[in-house]
Amino acid sequence: MMSQEQNDRITRVGAATPLGRLMRRYWQPAALVDELAGERPVRPVRLLGENFVLFRDGQGRYGLIDRDCPHRGADLAFGRLEPAGLRCAFHGWLFDAEGRCLETPAEPAGSRLCANIRQRAFPVVERSGILWAYLGEGEPPAFPEIDCFVAEESYTFAFKGLIECNWLQALEVGIDPAHASFLHRFFEDEDPHDAYGKQFRGASADSHLPMTRILREYDRPIINVERTEYGMRIIALREIDEARTHVRVTNQLFPHGFVIPLSTEMTITQWHVPVDDETCYWYAVFTSYTKPVDKQKMRDQRLELYELPDYVSRKNRHNDYGFDPHEQQHSTYTGMGADINVHDQWAVESMGRIQDRTREHLGQSDKAIILYRRILREEIAKVEAGEAPLLALDARTARSVQGPATMDGIGPTRGWETYWMEVDVKRRRGAPWVAPVPAEIAARLPAEAAE
Repeated sequence: MMSQEQNDRITRVGAATPLGRLMRRYWQPAALVDELAGERPVRPVRLLGENFVLFRDGQGRYGLIDRDCPHRGADLAFGRLEPAGLRCAFHGWLFDAEGRCLETPAEPAGSRLCANIRQRAFPVVERSGILWAYLGEGEPPAFPEIDCFVAEESYTFAFKGLIECNWLQALEVGIDPAHASFLHRFFEDEDPHDAYGKQFRGASADSHLPMTRILREYDRPIINVERTEYGMRIIALREIDEARTHVRVTNQLFPHGFVIPLSTEMTITQWHVPVDDETCYWYAVFTSYTKPVDKQKMRDQRLELYELPDYVSRKNRHNDYGFDPHEQQHSTYTGMGADINVHDQWAVESMGRIQDRTREHLGQSDKAIILYRRILREEIAKVEAGEAPLLALDARTARSVQGPATMDGIGPTRGWETYWMEVDVKRRRGAPWVAPVPAEIAARLPAEAAE
């Protein structure tokens, strides 16, 4: 059982906290590129408990600066966007994307006040439809060459959603293979051909069995977890019979991401990004290994649930997540509709703003969560000791993390250990973009299977 002090240590993200210092060693999703579309590309951003304004200037440069004007503290999110930067609407002070004060027009002619003014500014880069910010000190880390960053733009789609709870409990649902058999249980199966863009609604690889049926009928998975160079791998096995076993391989991407299969042709790379201690956004990049993503369809699907401009779920704690007791009795396990994002949101928000882990009782099915928390504590301690944490890569080591391999399929009960890797390699070899085979997978397969 965990103490309150231990729980605080792995959940609170302020700049002066141990976890906050760890998180600031990584790039953080700050907004979708789509959010800065339109005639006024300016957005307020709250990230890791701090308030910023994100903008794109007339030269196409992205800036992320403190939201309060250093003159009198007025809100720069309401500033006037100009070719050179963002101008405060209170007294006209002008700031560029690097935080330099370019003008203080209310001051006397010839005043050099602006030369001594500097607003905190942070690097921003665009990757796969997401704008990433680095809030730490020193050189930002390199991005790993994982699939969602390597794939061509037309093969990826990015989206986000707000969750009103601490980031850790939101992340932990994504690395929990057991919950899908209950929380996401459907009592009837749809035609898998209608499952585009929907998780757990298609068929597993090498099978015509709908995932919904597998999850419903085989609800005691054997769960294996192992450490990797990027975090950990989770393998859930559901034995269908003596000859066939359902194999689902997912990955935790340190510190707050995971990579999971959406279907036989797509994966989801998702991050649970702290807004502050009690709120987070999930950011996801969907990556296709077959044909370009139907971005409009994927977006329209998700906008049925999420409301702009803040990507807030229309089903939430204020309307009981759309709970229908008749549906719970006859159609779904939760009674909260068919969108599994609603199921997940209810589960993690119902724990409270910050889950009280002093009251929980973990079991064998929670082994991935237990290992992740251990890794998290270890990496926090590394940063406290002045060491580089896991996956804080430099340009030399960025290529060392590729993939990672992930799949959902029905293979042989004896021989599943290589089956899942062969399926992943086959998908990569057939991709229309260069999807590298991770070195660790190539090393574990027979030479002919890895080629």
